[in-house]
Amino acid sequence: MLAVNYTNLRDNMKMYMDKVTDDYETIIITRKDNKNVVMISEEAYNNLMENIYVLGNKENYDWLMKGKAQLENGQCAAHDLIEVAENE
Repeated sequence: MLAVNYTNLRDNMKMYMDKVTDDYETIIITRKDNKNVVMISEEAYNNLMENIYVLGNKENYDWLMKGKAQLENGQCAAHDLIEVAENE
């Protein structure tokens, strides 16, 4: 995570946007009166929104935690994948 002031961001906008999108960096833009802003990539934002949606539903959360516990306790099995011809 990087912290940069507004003036530095403005003067180097492309560089910082490239860091966010290419290097998966999160940037905090510091402003007067502690009115800071966070810059993340669209990909990171979409992932965050999906996680909030999925984990915000108790049934989904419980289902995921049950699956996680099963995996951690070795209650899982590996299967070979079956390849299907494209014209089927």
